[in-house]
Amino acid sequence: MLFTSWNVNGLRAALNKGFMDFLHENNPNIIALQETKMERGQAVIDLQDYKEFWNSAEKKGYSGTAVFTKIEPLSARIGIGIEEHDKEGRVITLEYENFYFVDVYAPNSKDKLARIDYRVEWEDAFREYLLKLDAIKPVIICGDLNVAHQEIDLKHPKANRNNAGFSDQERNKFSELLDVGFVDSFRYLYPNEVERYTWWSYRFNARATNAGWRIDYFLVSDRIKDSIIDFVIHDNVLGSDHCPVSLNISI
Repeated sequence: MLFTSWNVNGLRAALNKGFMDFLHENNPNIIALQETKMERGQAVIDLQDYKEFWNSAEKKGYSGTAVFTKIEPLSARIGIGIEEHDKEGRVITLEYENFYFVDVYAPNSKDKLARIDYRVEWEDAFREYLLKLDAIKPVIICGDLNVAHQEIDLKHPKANRNNAGFSDQERNKFSELLDVGFVDSFRYLYPNEVERYTWWSYRFNARATNAGWRIDYFLVSDRIKDSIIDFVIHDNVLGSDHCPVSLNISI
């Protein structure tokens, strides 16, 4: 099965920048989006083969996730069931016969780590949510996790040490998530590959010079890691400051 994830940084804008062309060319079974910045019905999206699930933030034009799936899920859940963490449209879970599929857009810790305390609380709650799912059946998690885990995962690690997305707190929380039974599928296949990024700042000509960060992931339950076939970073696809990523897995 082919799964794709993309932080579109505004779906309405991405629709004018080749989103549909990419979707038809890539043709995933499921595509998960982050930072949609809209509610369902605010744009014409011609996806007749897909069933749609949306989780929009209470704040208009902010955050938000959506999943488009060709495969009818057994059930769908919006949020993680904790009110304080379910106001920003950050999580959608679809249940299938053999696995759970979770689309996530992790909170940004903001400049000077102004939101790091909330981010840490959110990380702990999200991890516990995933563990409850994983106790039932394997989980595939995808999305913008807003953290570069290791120095190999961004162009300028020393200059960004303890900036948002590369703070010790965020990196440690990512490690904790892996330690409880999840695998970073890209690093599982390509442990030493360098300069493979999924996000580039709009400033400083970052994309042209590939001064990027790898912050978009597919994580899978450890017990299905050997079913991973391939992982693709579509870094030639424009339309957002993030590029899409795809996981091919036999499940």
